[in-house]
Amino acid sequence: MRRWHLIGVLALAAPVLLLPWLDARYPPDLARLGDLSFAVEDREGRLLRLFSTADDTVRLAATADDVDPVYLDMLVAFEDKRFWRHGGVDPLALVRAVGQAIANGRIVSGASTLTMQCARLLEPRPRTLRSKVIEMFRAWQLERRFEKREILGIYLTLAPFGGRLEGVRAGSLAYFGKPPAHLSPGQAALLVALPQAPSRLRPDRHPARAAAARAKVLHRVEARGVIAPALMQTALADALPALRSDTPFLAPHLARRLRRETDGAVVRSTIDRPLQERLETLVRNEVGRFAERESIAVLVVDTLDRSVLAYVGSADFSNVMRRGQVDMVGAVRSPGSTLKPLIYGIGFADRALHPATLIRDAPTRFGAYQPRNFRRGYLGEVSAAEALRLSLNVPAVKVLDRIGPVPLAERLGTAGIPLRLPHAGARPSLAMALGGVGITLEELVRVYAALAGDGAPRPLRYTDAPLSWPAAEPLIGRQARDWVAQILAGVPRPAGFAGAGGIAFKTGTSYGFRDAWAVGFDKRYTVGVWVGRADGTASPERTGLDAAAPILLRTFALLPEAEGYAAWNQSMDSAPAGLARLEREPPGQVQVAAPSIQYPIDGSVLRLADLPHGLALEASGGQRPLAWLVNRAPLAAARWRRQASWQPDGPGFAQVTVIDALGRAAAATVRIVER
Repeated sequence: MRRWHLIGVLALAAPVLLLPWLDARYPPDLARLGDLSFAVEDREGRLLRLFSTADDTVRLAATADDVDPVYLDMLVAFEDKRFWRHGGVDPLALVRAVGQAIANGRIVSGASTLTMQCARLLEPRPRTLRSKVIEMFRAWQLERRFEKREILGIYLTLAPFGGRLEGVRAGSLAYFGKPPAHLSPGQAALLVALPQAPSRLRPDRHPARAAAARAKVLHRVEARGVIAPALMQTALADALPALRSDTPFLAPHLARRLRRETDGAVVRSTIDRPLQERLETLVRNEVGRFAERESIAVLVVDTLDRSVLAYVGSADFSNVMRRGQVDMVGAVRSPGSTLKPLIYGIGFADRALHPATLIRDAPTRFGAYQPRNFRRGYLGEVSAAEALRLSLNVPAVKVLDRIGPVPLAERLGTAGIPLRLPHAGARPSLAMALGGVGITLEELVRVYAALAGDGAPRPLRYTDAPLSWPAAEPLIGRQARDWVAQILAGVPRPAGFAGAGGIAFKTGTSYGFRDAWAVGFDKRYTVGVWVGRADGTASPERTGLDAAAPILLRTFALLPEAEGYAAWNQSMDSAPAGLARLEREPPGQVQVAAPSIQYPIDGSVLRLADLPHGLALEASGGQRPLAWLVNRAPLAAARWRRQASWQPDGPGFAQVTVIDALGRAAAATVRIVER
């Protein structure tokens, strides 16, 4: 008799003694819990893009703290009301399920706890008695290893919600377009019901079944006191989602880049999602005016902290003809004239010249190199400020010759902005002033953000991770930066943008019309735009002014009004002694082209409402001083400048005339209307 007692005791004790050994020998497989979709969020936690897992599933991690408390209460009340008290297996539910099966000859209710469901989600198996026993063992293991709220996190991450969706975050985003942190009772009840039969209960395909399943959840949780009867009635009346939201696909080039460069499953970027959406729409609309192989890239940066607010790597990520998957923000291209502001800025900072320094714009040879102005004749003597504002090539090369191409390249290289030379072994040359190097849009924006900000070309910030900026010497000092900003604020605007003030920018066109650029800043934001073909072939007659500048100015129109923190008010009127002229030798006689009016365009019609600051007038060519007349009446204007402004007093026709020192004249007639 004692022997049978001993056998009985051993039989009862064996599982207790064996379980720790089995637990150590066969730990639960948590691999699926770690195989998560890579998610890129904007600065507020709004989703930008999701990448599928290796098994082509959209699976997002979630914890109990990430979801609405009402949803958690409903989930526990409906699925496992003794969840907080049992150790993984609910004995009462197990006895009830066995009794109902014996009485009815079939399975009436299951006995799976939420912990057992987690075990099944971690290691899917066929629904057999053997699988059920393994699930119980796994549930016991999970309870040994995790706190109750952590076990809920496993369920919230792996529960199926139809199609390729796994996890309550994926389900909530797909059906309600929002994270699960703020759900209505009706929404919460639907998300509790869906994992029961995710394919059969999809509300976008089987609304009647989904409504019935939601009602079942609501009635049960109301009976258990989770929600009030009145709230249940309101939830029952909630409309079911008729469509499943598409997964966001914003900033795809940056998302791909962050996935490559970032550890973890979720990265919080610095992108502003509403701005990103508006900018992508703008770029899609703008690219329609270009040829089918051309594309656009735009980068928007908060100058103050260098955080990237919007990132458009191409006009259309899926467009094969435009090579949309090529990220042109990081592509190395010729910058055209966009380095000129830096060249002049360094010249100002090094006291090699002053904005009022006169430079002779005339045919000049530098050894075997002879630069020519882009689509312009030669203007004779011009100030450094005017030479930069008009983007004259010969004066820019003269300034670079004075400061030296090698020191310029070294300054940028030390700041982490390498200039790519045409071939191995090449040395920096004067051609750098006109685009004879390679640089990326990202690097150009860094340069302009330095001009607009503290002078240091700091790295751009793409994520909310703390960025430790090493101490950096400014490329140029504050006074020189303010001079450059004032000059660029007066750069001629493209047609139709005469009133776009407060923005300092520079355009550029690379050799052979391969790249069109516009890069600029106001007192808070820095924006860079590239237009061209990703394969590097030419876009004939496409310039930075007509192709990229309109996109830049329309991008600034999308941004909040800048709160000034910089002052562009440095005097540029007179050069100090010794800097009156750049050239050491006296200027020779230069044949200057006859004057012509660049703006307004002859025959144009302008709205009075678009001219709150007056009509901007601009001439090219002509021997200065110049005289301006409107309707034959002299206009008060700076005689040594090629710009003036006229304030119309009402609608009507206006004849604008400019006369140079040699008596040569040009005229344009415009019509001004009320609206």
